[in-house]
Amino acid sequence: MPWRGAEYPGEFPSLGWLVGEWIEQHCVIPDGDRAGEAYRLTNEMQVFLVHHYRLKVEARPGQRAPAFAHRRSQLVRPQKWGKGPFSASLICAEAVGPVLFDDWAEGSEVYDCADHGCGCGWVYEYEPGEPMGRAWPTPLIQIAANSEDQTANVYAALQPMIELGPLADLIPDTGDTRINLPGGGRIDPVTSRARTRLGQRVTFVVQDETGLWTVASGMVAVAETQRRGLAGMGGRSVETTNAWDPSEDSVAQRTAESRVRDIYRDHRLADPHLKYKLKADRRKIHRAVYGDSAGRKGWVDLDAIEGEAAELIEKDLAQAERFFGNRVTAGTGTWLERPLWDTRAEVREVPDGARIVLGFDGSDIDDWTGIRAETLDGYQFTPTFGPDQLPTIWDPADYGGQVPRLDVDAALDELMKRYTVVRMYADPPYWETEVDTWADRYGEKRVVRWYVWRVAQMHAACERLLTDVTKKDSTFRHDGCETTGSHVANARKAARPSGRYILRKASVHQKIDLGVVSVLAHEAAGDAIKAGEATPPPTSYVYTA
Repeated sequence: MPWRGAEYPGEFPSLGWLVGEWIEQHCVIPDGDRAGEAYRLTNEMQVFLVHHYRLKVEARPGQRAPAFAHRRSQLVRPQKWGKGPFSASLICAEAVGPVLFDDWAEGSEVYDCADHGCGCGWVYEYEPGEPMGRAWPTPLIQIAANSEDQTANVYAALQPMIELGPLADLIPDTGDTRINLPGGGRIDPVTSRARTRLGQRVTFVVQDETGLWTVASGMVAVAETQRRGLAGMGGRSVETTNAWDPSEDSVAQRTAESRVRDIYRDHRLADPHLKYKLKADRRKIHRAVYGDSAGRKGWVDLDAIEGEAAELIEKDLAQAERFFGNRVTAGTGTWLERPLWDTRAEVREVPDGARIVLGFDGSDIDDWTGIRAETLDGYQFTPTFGPDQLPTIWDPADYGGQVPRLDVDAALDELMKRYTVVRMYADPPYWETEVDTWADRYGEKRVVRWYVWRVAQMHAACERLLTDVTKKDSTFRHDGCETTGSHVANARKAARPSGRYILRKASVHQKIDLGVVSVLAHEAAGDAIKAGEATPPPTSYVYTA
């Protein structure tokens, strides 16, 4: 029997409802005054479970990871939100709970704990067409972090969650360095030093505080190794983290910015217009990002969070904003905050023949090459070209290490023919010959050489785009291009004389090219409007007798 189908708009099949009920029946609060009481999921946690365990409509019995819509998930929340105990509850479920797709229910099936060696007496009755779950036969689970102290954040919650509740009889061997599971399974805490364990064929992995996982710490390699092990077993993983410093190229950042679609990302954010350094705004931010954990039945005291945040702000505003405000912040020098950029995103169709301008910045073997367009009423977008309608963004790594110049030339020619391009600002370095050719082909007034190293001009252009993104009454919008958004977020202000700046990378590996292209496109749009090019020239008629 297939899935019963959606009963309300947006519904999808998921084992998350079953897993959520299983957790609340078997897991307990691990510490504090209420230690040993039933662990209750907040609405936010339940939403995460439903998405992490979302199934494909075409899921088949016997499938493991391929049955699910998401290969892995990422949860970004502030400190003290409860990521450790929540991760521990997930591990309990993955250890002995119904987390694998079994089949679609016919209508009389049940999940009975007694059938799985558990004496708690819990029975779950399936509805017709509902997905049924089963446990891993021999689970191998890892709790990974960049240090042993960090793995203890989850492991220290996991042990009492098992020992103080119904799972104690089912999982009696809970040691300080590993937990042995029925049927020969195991739960291990690991760090980058546990190289022999990292290559194992794991079924589930919690990767804790991946905002601290960098190349220098060896943790990027750990993440990649664990994912290969998961792929071999059809297993999946969950990342939990505070917001990260975008100048460090962490695993958390790579996950958040990845272009693949089979990762579920859950990052709760407050209104980006709120200023974290202002106490009144900060309280609003904390209420938003702590959500249910600070609600009437929550465990977080927002007054205590405010005290910690206020003290940290005295020394490091950016760190406080990351830890407690859940915001991806790099500190001083940030040009345009990503959340503010994202508020201007809007999906819009730009018809063929529309009057637009273009911005172009080219590279050869390292940085990216891109073209951004902007309509003369303030809508910026990444055009597409060719039979496959590819975006006009070229990463040399995707083309054998060098930008395909003929592809770029073909893309520009198509854009010139599809739209009414009134002006194009192109930064010539590395592309002098091509820019000269384009100026000759399309006209010197349409293709304009615009050098980004000119401090006064570049500073003014950056300030124009920054202002039009951040001012409340701005009509500027953009298409939400993920690559452009990442490049904008990576851009930092590089100080120059007379209080001016140009843009630089946050770090060597973080690209800003599409951010620069956006600046050029917006400057071209402003200059075109000023020159009266927003309005088509009047049509001339010749009358004959």
